[in-house]
Parts: sequence; C-alpha cells; structure tokens
Amino acid sequence: MSDTIAAIATGAQISAIGIVRLSGPRAIELVDALFTPRAGAPMRERPAHTLVYGELRDRKGELLDLCQCTLSRAPNSYTGEDTAEFQCHGSPVVLRALLDELFALGARQARAGEFTRRAFLNGRMELSSAEAVADLIDAESAESARNAAGQLAGALGRRMEAIYASLSEISAHYHAVLDYPDEDIEPFRVKEYRALIARAADEVESLLATFARGKLLREGIPAAIIGRPNAGKSSLLNALLGYERAIVTRIPGTTRDTIEEKLLLGGLCLRLIDTAGLRETDDEVERLGVERSRSAMERAELVLAVVDGSEAPTEEDAAILAAAGKAKRAIVVLSKQDLSACAQPSTSLPVVRISSLTGEGIAELERAIQALFPLPETPAGGILTNARHAEALGRAREHLRAALGALDEGATPDIVLTETEGAMAAIGELSGRTVREDVTERIFSRFCVGK
Repeated sequence: MSDTIAAIATGAQISAIGIVRLSGPRAIELVDALFTPRAGAPMRERPAHTLVYGELRDRKGELLDLCQCTLSRAPNSYTGEDTAEFQCHGSPVVLRALLDELFALGARQARAGEFTRRAFLNGRMELSSAEAVADLIDAESAESARNAAGQLAGALGRRMEAIYASLSEISAHYHAVLDYPDEDIEPFRVKEYRALIARAADEVESLLATFARGKLLREGIPAAIIGRPNAGKSSLLNALLGYERAIVTRIPGTTRDTIEEKLLLGGLCLRLIDTAGLRETDDEVERLGVERSRSAMERAELVLAVVDGSEAPTEEDAAILAAAGKAKRAIVVLSKQDLSACAQPSTSLPVVRISSLTGEGIAELERAIQALFPLPETPAGGILTNARHAEALGRAREHLRAALGALDEGATPDIVLTETEGAMAAIGELSGRTVREDVTERIFSRFCVGK
C-alpha cells in the first residue's frame, strides 16, 4: 500500500456535488499541486478535518473548478492513511478531468472497495464492519439501514470478540497444561469451562436464529400475487406500486410471464411478483407462464391470493386458496369491491377486501402484511444478514457442540482443545482475524469504486 489511489466517489451521473477521493502517502502533496485555497496557507499547513474553499487548476494552470477540499491525516482517517477529498460541482467532465490530472501526477485508479479494504488492513475497522459499509449503501429500507449502521459501528464485532475472548482463555489454559505438564499450573476447571462454552454456544445460536429474518431484511420479501385469470392481480400490483406497471385488460390471460417489482411498505421491502393466472390452458406460452407462477408461489415468503370479489367463488378459487394455505404466509385478497360484492370464500386465512380502482382496503392490506412480518426488537446491528457470517457461525456452533459433548463424555483435554480452537477460527473469520486472502478479495470486489 505504498502507492496513492484516487477515484470518483459519487458515480458518473450529473449531480449538485461530485467527490473525488485520494488515499496514500502522496495524497496531500497531490492536493497542493492542483488546489490553491482562496485565502491563507496551502493545504499541507492546514489542520485536518477542515473544509477549505479554493481554486482547482490543472498542471497548466487552467481553472477547472471553484471547489472545496478537506484532508484527514494518518492514522486518524477512514483508511488509516493520509486522505483527501475534493468536493466539486457535480459535472462528470470536471470530475474526470481532475482524476486525469491526479493520475498524471502519479496516483492510480482505486480498485473496487480499495478505500475500505485499506481501512481493514490498517486496523481501522474489522471485516464485519467493512462488509456493513456495502450493506448500508445497498439498504432498501430504514430497518435494513439501521441494522447495517449498527454493524458498521461494531455491534456484531463486539459480540463476537466477547465469545472469542472467553474461548481464548480456555485455549490458553489447556495449552499451558498440555505443553508444561511438570509445571505447577492450576488444573482444568471442567465445570467452569463447560459453562463458558455453553454460553458461547447459546450466543452463537441466538445470533444464527436471526438470519432468516436478516435475509429477508437484506434481499426483500418475495411476495407472489396469485389467482385465476382476470381476478385483479395486475390491478393490485399497480395499486400497491402507485403506477401502471402491468397491463390490465378485461381479456383473461393478459399476463403471460411473471413481473417483479420492489415496494417499500411500512419498513418492509417487498419483492412483488405478479403471476400469470392459474388455470389449465392449451396455449403453449400461457402454459409456460402458469408453470412460472407455480414456481414463484413455491419460493415466496408471502402469497397474496386474489379472488374476484364481484363474483361467486369458483372451484378454481377454492384450489388456489388450498395452494395458498400451504405457503409460509398467505393473505386472501377479495378484489373489485367497487362492484357488487359477493359471498366470501371459505378459508382460514386472513381476508382483506380491496378495490384497486378506488384504493379501498389497500391500507388494511398493508397492515395485514406488516402483522405477518413484525419487526424484531433488537439493538441496531443485532440481526445477522450476511450469508458468509452465517456459514462461519454455523461451523462455530458445531465445534462448540462437539466440545460440550467431549467434556460430558470425559474425553481427553486435547479433543476439547481442538474443538474449541475450531470454533475460535470460525468466529475469527467474521472479524478478519483468521480469514483467507481470497475471501477478502471476494468481499471487497462487491464494493463500488471510490468506497
């Protein structure tokens, strides 16, 4: 990391403000080569974390922009190195010209996630916090952002560090007794160690229990809208989204394929999937659409079974409700309540009456969906959302269970030690303490350039 990196941190689109970021040993030198404060000393003589207004010029002295610049000095910066940021007017042309000047002066293009990777390698943050940076950027709901911010602040790292420290104590004592049998070292405290390992296993288990919810929080809740043709599925999709996303006609079978859109609803990110009407058909294209509809229903965490409320329930409706009853969660939506309402179909599922035309019942449907996915009362960062973390903690749990089994069976200390250290290695993968280089490469490759 002896080189100085630079990148546009605000993307290539036109915006009010555009930011170019630098990090490395020559960052301040390069700033002074291009930026002149309107008043006072050059940037190298300025205090850190101060925003300075001045002129940005190229190497020939031509004015590029009037902008602001700020410095952060090592080690008290995001990356742990000398860093600088230019806050320019958000013209992609200006930002590109500035970047070209920095490259000509010896900086190089930052790779994806390289600023955050340097922060990790320089000890400014542990790996789980670094991963939370990308999660915070990608967050699609307030709850998801809150959880990512908590993990960025170290909530997950602190929980894991406490477990790691307790297991380290056990490992150190076991090593001392095994390596120096002739020394006067306190004997194994089996009951105490068992209690420590059991607490560690319980903590890991409680965190793993949040992963199912965390996956939905991170990826969104797959919600399939099903029903027979012309029941009002596409109208419901349009009403929830607030615009005409799907074609709606009186002709049955208009929707031939699944249509997927995301919707933020009361803190929940729904992945709404409008499906082809479920019926037997000889039309090859429609038949393929029906097959995709059934597949979407099987994968969904929520099924919205739409029944035409202006007509008497049919055998097809009964079959669809029976299929919905097998889903993880389901709500029956009686549509077309602006028309003459008919009898409610027989079902044990929650029922909501709506009119996609007038908006009647939409708020009630939102409340019914929220009731099926209550937000957990956990501190910020307390929900496990990362599949890599879940896999590592799953291995830690198995090692801890094996250690408890070995203690209960009176196994030799070396067996308990092997399982305890296996759990420590797995837990250490979250902080980056024991993670492989190829894993960190994959982690930071999903970041955007400039972060």
